[in-house]
Amino acid sequence: MSNNKFLNIDSLSLQNIDDDAELIPLMTPEDEEEINNEVLPETLPILPLRNTVLFPGVVIPITAGRDKSIKLIKDASNGSKVIGVVSQKDETVEDPDVADLNTTGTVARILRVLKMPDGNTTVIIQGKKRFKIEEITATDPYFTAKIKGLPEVKPEKDGEEFNTIIDSIKDLALQIIKESPNIPSEASFAIKNIESNSFLINFISSNMNLEVLDKQKLLENNNLKERAMATLKYMNIEFQKLALRNDIQSKVRSDLDQQQREYFLHQQMKTIQEELGGGSYEEEIEQMRIKAKKKKWDAKIKKHFEKELAKLQRMNPQVAEYSIQRNYLDLFLDLPWNKFSKDKFDLKRAQKILDNDHYGLEDVKKRIIEYLAVLKLRNDMKSPILCLYGPPGVGKTSLGKSIAEALGREYVRISLGGLRDEAEIRGHRKTYIGAMPGRIIQSLKKAGTSNPVFILDEIDKLSVSHSGDPSSAMLEVLDPEQNKEFYDNFLEMGYDLSKVMFIATANNLSPIQPALRDRMEIINVTGYTIEEKVEIGKRHLLPKQLEEHGLTGKDLKIGKKELEKIVEGYTRESGVRGLEKQIAKMVRYAAKSIAMEETYNIKVTAKDVEDVLGPPRLERDKYENNDIAGVVTGLAWTSVGGDILFIESILSKGKGNLSITGNLGKVMKESATIAMEYIKSNADSLGIDPEVFDKHNVHIHVPEGATPKDGPSAGITMLTSLVSLFTQKKIKKSLAMTGEITLRGKVLPVGGIKEKILAAKRARIKEIILCEDNKKDIEEIKEEYLKGLTFHYVKEMSEVIDIAVTNVSVKNAKKL
Repeated sequence: MSNNKFLNIDSLSLQNIDDDAELIPLMTPEDEEEINNEVLPETLPILPLRNTVLFPGVVIPITAGRDKSIKLIKDASNGSKVIGVVSQKDETVEDPDVADLNTTGTVARILRVLKMPDGNTTVIIQGKKRFKIEEITATDPYFTAKIKGLPEVKPEKDGEEFNTIIDSIKDLALQIIKESPNIPSEASFAIKNIESNSFLINFISSNMNLEVLDKQKLLENNNLKERAMATLKYMNIEFQKLALRNDIQSKVRSDLDQQQREYFLHQQMKTIQEELGGGSYEEEIEQMRIKAKKKKWDAKIKKHFEKELAKLQRMNPQVAEYSIQRNYLDLFLDLPWNKFSKDKFDLKRAQKILDNDHYGLEDVKKRIIEYLAVLKLRNDMKSPILCLYGPPGVGKTSLGKSIAEALGREYVRISLGGLRDEAEIRGHRKTYIGAMPGRIIQSLKKAGTSNPVFILDEIDKLSVSHSGDPSSAMLEVLDPEQNKEFYDNFLEMGYDLSKVMFIATANNLSPIQPALRDRMEIINVTGYTIEEKVEIGKRHLLPKQLEEHGLTGKDLKIGKKELEKIVEGYTRESGVRGLEKQIAKMVRYAAKSIAMEETYNIKVTAKDVEDVLGPPRLERDKYENNDIAGVVTGLAWTSVGGDILFIESILSKGKGNLSITGNLGKVMKESATIAMEYIKSNADSLGIDPEVFDKHNVHIHVPEGATPKDGPSAGITMLTSLVSLFTQKKIKKSLAMTGEITLRGKVLPVGGIKEKILAAKRARIKEIILCEDNKKDIEEIKEEYLKGLTFHYVKEMSEVIDIAVTNVSVKNAKKL
């Protein structure tokens, strides 16, 4: 028998076996034939096994622990070394009785008896032949019984079906060995080298993971083919369980490998970040948690933050949503929740700051001081929504800085000009990459307090697009009853804006939604007089430009007369931006002269002004008097302040047609038509020959045709111009007027009076005709602005004609 045919017994410790011990051979057909022909003894000692079934030809190690079993092995090993082995019906029975033993067992030969280091006895036995117990002859000192051998019912050697079953058993056994991690690969070598079919069945039955009861049933089956079929059935079940187990383990291993891979990468990333000076993700989250403890949050906000922080912890840092969530939490931590700067209630100091920063603007300063006074007394007043309304360049935006300084609050400004996306106000939803909070929340984050002075610049220039209506979104921001819980789409929480002092600026109120305008307190910031502009230029603009150009007050001096010349000859505005540009030119001239080491006059003269700025460009309005009949000076309001305009009328031969030119709007053309009809209906009282209307055409023109003009306030101006034309009487010098007319000859009040008065002063007008209802507007203007002006308050057009047209009265008018 070749030495390469042996059984590897994994469960047996062979360390105490001598190196020259005989190897345990596998059963060959010759061995099987020899066993079958062997004559069994009539009586055998019976060894009960608790959880093992011995099959013929199979070698197994067993450990003897019972006294009866040790005695049996000792006696048998000294004698014939042949014993009978049966399994117990119940393995838990420590001292089995006859009834606890199965009656079918296997005759075994003792191959080795080993004394183990723990004192137990291990015996290696090999099954020989199956038997059945006929009678128990003794129970002491161990079981002894009469036995009878059981025959093997074998199929024919050339049976095709049996051979197929055997081949299937071998193939399936090899697959099980291959797939099972617990079976050594050498077992497949043993399977391939088994030549006996019955031994193959017994060997596999013995090593299958079956219950003792199932193995006992296989042993009791005398028909080898049936036993082979049952073995194949159990093997298929075992293989399916093994495949399922391997599949589950493969999935678990795959998930574990992915986790290990991610963990490894995270550890590497953490190390790299630490090397670069940054913290790990865990450190960032811990820092957020520490920072959150210092926040003055209420329970609702705190709960929301903790929920969002837990969500961040569950996220994979590599996904895109992680950065959005982290930015969201950073914003949450950076916002000044319930953090307010302390207001300064020193009203005298506040008044001084406002006066130093802005010359004029008395109404605005008065309103701010009133607000501070009330806030000082109550200390819980909701911040008002102020809207500074006026022409460009009058200091609306810079006034906000002075208010913030006077209050001791932070200053924030956002420009709303051209804003057309609602998300700029309310923020984007946190559903896509690039989402951001609205500019309101962003500005509060930048300010660091929840009660800054917030300038909403150019609120009248909000536009509408497919992205929504920002002006409608501003309704919530500027409503003291709603902005306590201002909802930002990105923040997803209500934020208290009620303590913010919003100051809006606008050049024109008409584009502002009525509902939005209703939420604001409108403060009219009118233009400046010539005297105010001179003072502003001297106190603020010249020092500012000198500093910006690297000069000091010693390098250039501009006197009041020279500043007045610049104001009158080179600027035509309500604000001071144009004046600042002209002053900047003067300063640049001085800077160039210093840099090129050229001589120049440090104290600027009138000639220097003309040399640097050129000839005066805006003198014509002041010197163009009403020397021709039909020419009248009117007062107009524009988006950049007040202005004067001239109404010109002329007669020509024709059929009485009326022509109106000068880029006029519909309302202004209607005023001309009303004036013409009034004159026709009152021709007799005005001393005008009615025939002139049929024989002459009338042409009314308003110069500066490139500039659009509209509004009813030129009504009395047009009527006076036509009366002067038809009567051929000149208009009184240095006279201007404004007012609306009706067909009945009534004079109605108009707006923009202060701007018009300032324009009249710039044009050196001496007398002004107004509707009597506008007298209240004049009373609101400071007396120093009215110095040198005479006002005529009228109710009827006849009064206007009596005052304006020289040598003509309605009562004694001469006919043409």
